[in-house]
Amino acid sequence: MAITTSAFAHALVSAAGFDLSEDGDIRDGKTVLYKTAPLTGGGLDDTAYLDLIGWISSDQTERIRLVTSYAETLKLDDLGALGLAVKTAPTLRGALRRMERYFRVLTETAVYRLDETQQPARLVIEGRTATHPALEFRNECALAGVVRNIHRMLRGTPQPASVSFRHPCRTDLVSYEALFGCPVIFNAAEDAITLPRQTLDLPNLLGDRALCDFFTAHLDDALATTEPQNSLGSIVFHRLSSSLNGGVPQASDLATDLGMSERTFFRNLAEEGTTFRDEIQKAQETLARDLLMNSKCSVAEVAFMTGFAEQSTFGRAFKRWSGLTPAKFRAHSRALAATPAAILAGRAQSLAGAADTGPRPAF
Repeated sequence: MAITTSAFAHALVSAAGFDLSEDGDIRDGKTVLYKTAPLTGGGLDDTAYLDLIGWISSDQTERIRLVTSYAETLKLDDLGALGLAVKTAPTLRGALRRMERYFRVLTETAVYRLDETQQPARLVIEGRTATHPALEFRNECALAGVVRNIHRMLRGTPQPASVSFRHPCRTDLVSYEALFGCPVIFNAAEDAITLPRQTLDLPNLLGDRALCDFFTAHLDDALATTEPQNSLGSIVFHRLSSSLNGGVPQASDLATDLGMSERTFFRNLAEEGTTFRDEIQKAQETLARDLLMNSKCSVAEVAFMTGFAEQSTFGRAFKRWSGLTPAKFRAHSRALAATPAAILAGRAQSLAGAADTGPRPAF
């Protein structure tokens, strides 16, 4: 069972104005409002953590306040060796690279990826769990926490170029832009912070290479116990899923990024019963289906976001995968999604009509 560090849970509960005990009780004073799993070994299992986020965020009128409070509450010092390695990295780029490499020691529900292939650069948060209603709020809190801690690490308050979320805006857009200090884009292709190159080059106030190397060594030891659980195929799939809008990367570039030769890269994939081409197709198909079902992007935009240079090429590939054209797949998916609601509404109306035959009791 995957575990998320309790630091995130404590920060979230504290942001809501409550207290979290080691046995999982969330209290307002002496009153127990909610009970989650016990915080065993300094962590909380991922399902319990996401359910906790869902409970905390259930009051949508408090959404912006909660996201803001979480960002203020979560400090790098709360994140153990990773937080210390991040804040002592010589530059912001070095700090974000350490987040990218070692964030999984804190949680397996998400990873970060720093993409400098385009400008401005993008720090992307990639989910590693099944769909859950709490993920939208989790991502808002996570990116707000990153932006706030960047301000703490650097002199002044350098602002991101923009922040984007895949989900629709759930409350006032102006409030989001005030929180992040930059344009905020919803219904986007990825959950990300964009940062100008000159911001990445800025020195951290507490940058100390020797200390950073010391904490990084501890992180390497911690990561060594988790990495064998992640197959190369799954790592390649997730890397591809978040980078296809810049075109399909070369295997040699991805191998280098993962710290191995191209020959070793291909051999390890073959030993897992997959190929680089298989993972590309799987990532393209998965992303295309998701965008067609859950976004307002045009078919041409979906083609671009999944790494196709031409809409016609994308259309032929998608029909080969699904048996339908992208437009027909989208229409069919939306019809299926609407049908249960329509049936339930009709049944409810029929039941209401049948029941409405006499005086109603007073309550």
